[in-house]
Amino acid sequence: MSNKTMTKEEYLNKVKEIDTTKEAPKVLEDTDFLTIAKERRSVRQYDPDYKIERKEIEELLETATLAPSSSNLQSWRFLVIDEQEEKERLLPIANNQQQIVDASAVIAVLGDKKAYKNADQIYSQIAEKGNMPEDVKDMYVNSIFDNYGNFPEERLAKIAHIDGGIVAMQLMLAAKAKGYDTVPMGGYDEEQFLKAFNVPEEYTSVMLISLGKGVKAGFQKTRLPLDNVVKWNRYE
Repeated sequence: MSNKTMTKEEYLNKVKEIDTTKEAPKVLEDTDFLTIAKERRSVRQYDPDYKIERKEIEELLETATLAPSSSNLQSWRFLVIDEQEEKERLLPIANNQQQIVDASAVIAVLGDKKAYKNADQIYSQIAEKGNMPEDVKDMYVNSIFDNYGNFPEERLAKIAHIDGGIVAMQLMLAAKAKGYDTVPMGGYDEEQFLKAFNVPEEYTSVMLISLGKGVKAGFQKTRLPLDNVVKWNRYE
């Protein structure tokens, strides 16, 4: 193995040089779930002239937020960056990854560490629909405040990251079903991003997702054999 190393920026952008894919992202005639899951790829090259309307982005986010979350507290939050000037401002923070400025939008997936404070609003809606008696609702809300309100910040952040990962995957699958492409990104300066975009301090940064019309399909998927990652019942 070579001892050569690359800077983070070189590492994140080198993929475009070694990606020999020539075909455009596949246009799917069948959008059943298994097809979408198999055909989604991480796409890093986008048509910079293609713009997705905000209404359609909102529809994708509405589908994404049907995902499950810890105690149904829906700790995910989104900052949608679709103005070119703002994408240009994000570019150096994200190690100059070209998809930041070429994609229609960059969706910052955030997690609210204080999401439990919305418990009464959420569970009141459930009770109003007749899916939970009022007294049970009150017990649920009190229990959530007692538990989540006493969790250390690290645990609240972990919960927000788990919820954020779930909703992010649902967003990317929804985008593929609508004919769009995405790539999740963790290669950015989180602290600088939070400061530059005035993100509330109770939010943690989970990931960035470029969303747009891909012009190259991205790498074909290569995965470890299932035997490498699956055990049954217990580890020996």
